[in-house]
Amino acid sequence: MNHGFAKVAAAIPQVRVADCHYNATQIENLVVQAEQQGAEIICFPELSLTAYTCQDLFQQQLLLNSAEIALLQLMNTTRSLDIISIVGLPVPYSGVLLNCAAVVQHGRILGLVPKTYLPNYREFYERRWFTSGNDVPEGNVWICGQQVPLRRRSLFRTSGFTFAVELCEDLWAPIPPSSRLALQGADIIFNLSADNDLVGKYPYLQSLVAQQSARCICGYILCGCGFGESTQDTVFGGKALIYENGIQLAEARRHSITSQLLTTEIDVERLQSERRTVTTFAACAAQLKDAPIETVECPLTVPKELTLTRPINPRPFVPTGNLLDERCDEIFSIQTEGLAKRLQHIGAKSVVVGISGGLDSTLALLVCARTFDMLSLPRKGIVGITMPGFGTTDRTHTNAVSLMEQMGVTIREIPIRDACTQHFRDINHPAEQHNVTYENSQARERTQILMDVANQCNAIVVGTGDLSELALGWATYNGDHMSMYGVNAGVPKTLVRHLVTWVATSLADEEQRRTLLDIVNTPISPELIPADDEGNITQKTEDLVGPYELHDFFLYHILRWGFRPAKVYMMAQQAFLGTYDNATIKKWLTTFCRRFFAQQFKRSCLPDGPKVGSCSLSPRGDWRMPSDASAQAWLDECNSLPE
Repeated sequence: MNHGFAKVAAAIPQVRVADCHYNATQIENLVVQAEQQGAEIICFPELSLTAYTCQDLFQQQLLLNSAEIALLQLMNTTRSLDIISIVGLPVPYSGVLLNCAAVVQHGRILGLVPKTYLPNYREFYERRWFTSGNDVPEGNVWICGQQVPLRRRSLFRTSGFTFAVELCEDLWAPIPPSSRLALQGADIIFNLSADNDLVGKYPYLQSLVAQQSARCICGYILCGCGFGESTQDTVFGGKALIYENGIQLAEARRHSITSQLLTTEIDVERLQSERRTVTTFAACAAQLKDAPIETVECPLTVPKELTLTRPINPRPFVPTGNLLDERCDEIFSIQTEGLAKRLQHIGAKSVVVGISGGLDSTLALLVCARTFDMLSLPRKGIVGITMPGFGTTDRTHTNAVSLMEQMGVTIREIPIRDACTQHFRDINHPAEQHNVTYENSQARERTQILMDVANQCNAIVVGTGDLSELALGWATYNGDHMSMYGVNAGVPKTLVRHLVTWVATSLADEEQRRTLLDIVNTPISPELIPADDEGNITQKTEDLVGPYELHDFFLYHILRWGFRPAKVYMMAQQAFLGTYDNATIKKWLTTFCRRFFAQQFKRSCLPDGPKVGSCSLSPRGDWRMPSDASAQAWLDECNSLPE
């Protein structure tokens, strides 16, 4: 594997019913193509060497012999290839016939896996020809001149991951074999299938594969029979699905009359990280510690250069397509419910929010308004305070005031220039020296105002800082870093923008919509440095710390999955191809790692706030990190990355 990715393939060959030589040739061609594309394992449909629909021909000795010869043909043709092939064929064993998957590599059969659950209802009559693997003793089979282990439960271990096999109906069982196999160590499950087509059946199958891959925290590849199978009574449309922990990575085009090859990469490292995190998985696995299992070692191969073909989402926190409205509403509701519970608990009927005309404070105000509506409290109990400073521009000030007017909240304007100027004199700081003291003094002055007004109003200060700012430490300690409840603490910056846009387009009237959309299009800035001569913002956050879309990408993959910088860098190159060059990605990844470690002390004393997604930096919840941990290993790897 490279960077924890395993390249896998599912292939649907054209077949001729009972023509094993033809079928083997079609399979060989697809194996060679997959090898050329860098695939490590390729899976074919159930009984792919004979075709699934042979019916009583499975009782013919000639067909059984032809299937064995076809398997030998495949082994000889692929002897020099590293790729592992999984094909289906009927195997005589102990006086019965088994529906088996053969795992083949380097001219050897590594193992045979018999089908466990045989469908014998409606259009299926498999028990007429085959016996369940549960009904025969496990042992060795003499096939193709080799003694081959035949086991219902086998793990196949490569140098980077472990995989296992089940066949079609096994997945449909209440407790599929793959559940046990995953708990006993299989990272990836391959399913050789022959699922026929019926109206409405495909979405059900997709749901089944998605749920099993999620429940087992595994990669799941299902490959079904396609064109060439008998259409005497049923049609097999050629289904191939590749899922990773509930997410579909690839699917074949159904009802194709030509062979298909589906390839993508399973992020095994991500799966293993999730299994280590989800303690329920280990608890279930412990119940099988004494269950019999055989592990087959696959020959070591030289890793091939990895070219990612699976899409990498550049904005992993942002829902896409039809999910956007639904997810935005859900996140907004979580924020609202969190604040509502806090207000009810302390009996407060008023909140104080600093309104800057920027994205974060806008989202916080929208959450407050919805919360007050939910609790049937008058919006005048929301005290919005705009605090113009040395860097405040007309655009942001106008938007802040307009939004508060449109929302019907109490408006207070408390300029901080005079107070800060006096403070600079008190601490003997030159007002023209625009350094960190100059900036942080303004942030702390604003927080002091908010806290003191909250005391006046018997209110709480609602924080506005978001998850991305917390990751980077882009907040003034005991300044905007502090509040009494941080409604945006679990929302990354890229998602804040979409949430405000969603409110503007879905919930706001025309006047509010114009204001909200202008806020969305305003450059992100703390506005602590004076504007230019034309009144434009001069201090743009993304010029200083880097693009938030990059930082959110880094945050998601480092925090959620524990990936090392080299892997995140490689994935970012794919995700942002044509948007950022390698040098830019490397620069800001290094910045992220440096700041993430250095700024943990701010996260160690965060105010309460709701978790809304898969990542959180709360010291009481998802993230407990020493403030004095060394970042050296991460920074060394960042510095070693090629540009």
